[in-house]
Amino acid sequence: MASWSNSIKGWGIAVLVTVVLITGCSANSGTQEGKAQTPVTENAASGDIASETNKETETRVVQDEFGDVTIPVHPQRIAGIYVEDYLKALDITPVVQWYNPMWGVQEYLDLDVPQFDTTGSIEALLQYDPDLIIVDGGVDMEKYEMYSKVAPTYRLPEDILQDSNQILTTIADVVGKPDKGKEVVSAYEAKIADAKAKLKEAVGGETVAVVRLNISDNTLALFGIKNRFTGFIYSELGLTPHPLVSKMEEYQEILSEEGIPELDADHIIVFPSNGDWSSPENKEALKVLDSKLWKSLPAVKNNQVYMMERSYWQSGAITANSMKIDDLLQKMTP
Repeated sequence: MASWSNSIKGWGIAVLVTVVLITGCSANSGTQEGKAQTPVTENAASGDIASETNKETETRVVQDEFGDVTIPVHPQRIAGIYVEDYLKALDITPVVQWYNPMWGVQEYLDLDVPQFDTTGSIEALLQYDPDLIIVDGGVDMEKYEMYSKVAPTYRLPEDILQDSNQILTTIADVVGKPDKGKEVVSAYEAKIADAKAKLKEAVGGETVAVVRLNISDNTLALFGIKNRFTGFIYSELGLTPHPLVSKMEEYQEILSEEGIPELDADHIIVFPSNGDWSSPENKEALKVLDSKLWKSLPAVKNNQVYMMERSYWQSGAITANSMKIDDLLQKMTP
């Protein structure tokens, strides 16, 4: 009887253990279907919670150009299409870098990440597994919806696209680094103030114009005061635009051959649309700068034409602008 009784007890214990295991599995299953549980450390009572998984999947709703969008609170893999400059300023390395077969990449950023061809399929981004995509004004609603199928996508508001400080601050908030954003903006504003004072002392009210040498058709494009790439040298640095520049409503206009003599600015900034000044494929276009009309300009005669590097002079982002300031101080001040 004792042996039989012990068997009954053993069977009862086995059943109890099985019930406990089943109950535990059921509870875990319910947790997995909802929000993942947060692993708690020994210091949980003091508020120290260790959960990278939960941190990465926590979300919030923000408003972009096209409405509300749900984004990660702590994004880890960010694709910033043509806003890589701002990410780098915030000490963030994007998972890809913007690339266009005609213009290449933003070499000045010196990013060692894969290239994303913006002229190709947006689905190519899937292989890089971004958890957040940030895009600028070059993305319309149709493209925005396509990007959104790859990952949560934030489109910068149209009304801030002319202000690199606002863009930086906005992106800093979106990626969860508002304090870093304030730090970068503060340093940039101090640099602007210093450069503005030095340029005022060096050139005063002498007029300035920015021209791009278009390699594809050997033309000169004059950049206006509203140009996203270079308008800040007038609005923020206080340089005086040449009358042709200040009257422009468009971002840029092609100078006709007959119009070149009218560009009698005291200082002219010029850069190529592609490659660099030594690129063999640019030799034909460079003949424009060897013409009699160009050589007749006051800035040319006074050796006040500044040959700049294309990559960052064709970007209006905060790192690029900072590099332009360095150029201007080097070229235009004693």
